[in-house]
Amino acid sequence: MKLLFKNKDEIHPQPKVPSLCYIKNVITNPNIIVGDYTYYDDIHSGGEDFENHVTHFYPHLGDKLIIGKFCSIAKGVEFIMNGANHPMNGISAFPFGIFIENQPTIPKDIVPYKGDTVIGSDVWIGQNVVFMPGVKVSDGCIIGANAVVAKDIPPYSIAVGNPARVIKRRFNDSTIERLIKLKWWDMPIETIEENYELLQDKNIESFISKFER
Repeated sequence: MKLLFKNKDEIHPQPKVPSLCYIKNVITNPNIIVGDYTYYDDIHSGGEDFENHVTHFYPHLGDKLIIGKFCSIAKGVEFIMNGANHPMNGISAFPFGIFIENQPTIPKDIVPYKGDTVIGSDVWIGQNVVFMPGVKVSDGCIIGANAVVAKDIPPYSIAVGNPARVIKRRFNDSTIERLIKLKWWDMPIETIEENYELLQDKNIESFISKFER
């Protein structure tokens, strides 16, 4: 069976699934960094409007959205960046700085700044998930549909709800530690193609033991 992974520079790598889009090939904002083979799937837009789902992204703040390789992102996802934050330590939470004549600004010293938003590799993100500014979602996670991710999610966790909470780890601690070290997504694409069935086999030990050093 021939896989289509060599088409990593295509916008729509699978002609029979036109809703699927490799995000790396359509983004224009240099502060959005996406790994190979990560896709956004939206039947209405063909996935090419991914940048519209990254909101409150103001250049002067300098925060980044970083997404790893082989992530699966369903339609309706939203990444809320640090520009959405308002001042909270004074009397008013109104963003007066936006209305400064000729120089709208959001001063970092009075507005909460949570840093970069980082999504690891091999993360499955369900439909309509919302990410709050600065969250870190580690490798191998599954985020359930309609979740609101407001805090960091550890590796190989399943998180659901609003606010999202971890309901289980996908594997035991020892296996997760081995998978983190293995980082299968960094293997040559030829190796991944040849072994993709092992990556989906319920006997996960078969893949790990084959490539573990």
